Amino acid sequence: MRKFNGGIWAVRASAITLLCGAVTVVLLGQTAADQRPSPVFILLATFAGPNGAYPVGGMTQGPDGNIYGTTEEGGAGEQYGYGTVFKVSPSGVQTVIHEFDLSDGDWPSSALVLGTDADFYGTTLYGGANSQYGTAFKITPSGTFTMLHDFNGKDGYFPYGGVIQGTDGNFYGTTSSGGAYENGNVYKMTPAGVVTVLYSFSCSLSDCPDGEEPVGGLVQANDGNFYGTTEKGGGANFDGTVFRITPGGTLTTIHSFEGRDGDDPAAALVQGNDGDLYGTTEGGGSNDISYGTVFKITLDGQLTSLYSFTNGKDGAYLVAPLIQGSDGNFYGTANEGGAYGQGTVFEITPEGAVTVLHSFDREDGREPYAPVFQATNGALYGTAYIGGARAGGTAFSISTGLGPFVRAVPTVGVVGAPASILGTNLTGATGVTFNGVPASFTIASKTLIKATVPAGATTGSVEVARPNRSLSSNVAFQVLP
Repeated sequence: MRKFNGGIWAVRASAITLLCGAVTVVLLGQTAADQRPSPVFILLATFAGPNGAYPVGGMTQGPDGNIYGTTEEGGAGEQYGYGTVFKVSPSGVQTVIHEFDLSDGDWPSSALVLGTDADFYGTTLYGGANSQYGTAFKITPSGTFTMLHDFNGKDGYFPYGGVIQGTDGNFYGTTSSGGAYENGNVYKMTPAGVVTVLYSFSCSLSDCPDGEEPVGGLVQANDGNFYGTTEKGGGANFDGTVFRITPGGTLTTIHSFEGRDGDDPAAALVQGNDGDLYGTTEGGGSNDISYGTVFKITLDGQLTSLYSFTNGKDGAYLVAPLIQGSDGNFYGTANEGGAYGQGTVFEITPEGAVTVLHSFDREDGREPYAPVFQATNGALYGTAYIGGARAGGTAFSISTGLGPFVRAVPTVGVVGAPASILGTNLTGATGVTFNGVPASFTIASKTLIKATVPAGATTGSVEVARPNRSLSSNVAFQVLP
């Protein structure tokens, strides 16, 4: 796995900088949008030891409208520290809200997830009482930290993919190693931190049909099952798998990669508005040299390759998941390639037309291992792992002309379940509907509404009515039976 090569762990430093400017869009074949304003790239922050270093997990919008993320190193600990949790305002003001001290975790390498209680949940790759297996934690937007679980090896170690919150209120994730066969686990964790192993990857049969090293984490689809990838195993070429696992722990491999359709899928999947899953691979593809792919796959395992990267202006080596934007297109990052060979941010339509939105040039960052995400103001936010003024990584935004919207957290639920609705200027909201069905709600702040999935709701858009303009959700809310 390329993210664990020797150079990626080198010690870096940085400082905070602000920069704004337009960037040139590189169009590859059919454009993702025929007419639109040029993307505007803003460098929000660069990282140094005290304020963190190496932001690999990506960022998440909080209930207060700020952007939250983690750095693998930095903080006030020994030498360069054990990592941080930070927030950045949309204007670029950065604040560290937690510094890890090894006993509560080390190297937080996954994105935070916002729970229905409006607190964040995440994992660290190392640390804890065992000092090596990793931890799971929660943290409030104000920085109150609670370590929920200390992995012990039998329940897995190296929980690189982070957690997601299921429709039952529990959290689900993967460990890339450990477990009964040392090949990784799928686990369930209660909000109090009690972990149950749902499946241990064995890789015990010929060609390793169930795969090994599930580094990317999970997504819960609208059928109630969880889907994920393993980076290795799944056939004679050992190129990785896509799997489905029920909440009860029954695992089925629905696709085994063979190189031409991709290999080393190291990122989580995302379910599109069409119900299919979309993902990336670090290598493989239809080119003579393998630089990675974007694919879609149905819930029953029918895979379609959408695009093969060339290591040219489009980029190379995809280790981060995609997100679906409010325009229906998908957005992602390539770890290398682009105009300067330092990585790209790209847009891809559901049909596979790619537009490069930004090429990194070292000064504004390099090696963007993390995904981008779209905040409710319409802009994309992300991080580059290294680079910047003093090479410790950067945080940035890209505006592409997309307007504001609202986001439901989570995006899947049952009737009667709570849902947080994030947005901007929500204090004057007069109504909330789930696919047209009115819901009870409380305005918690100008950026947060607390709602309940109403009886009679079906899968569709969440809409918040305001006096001047109504806002709709960027993805459909999936109502489970």
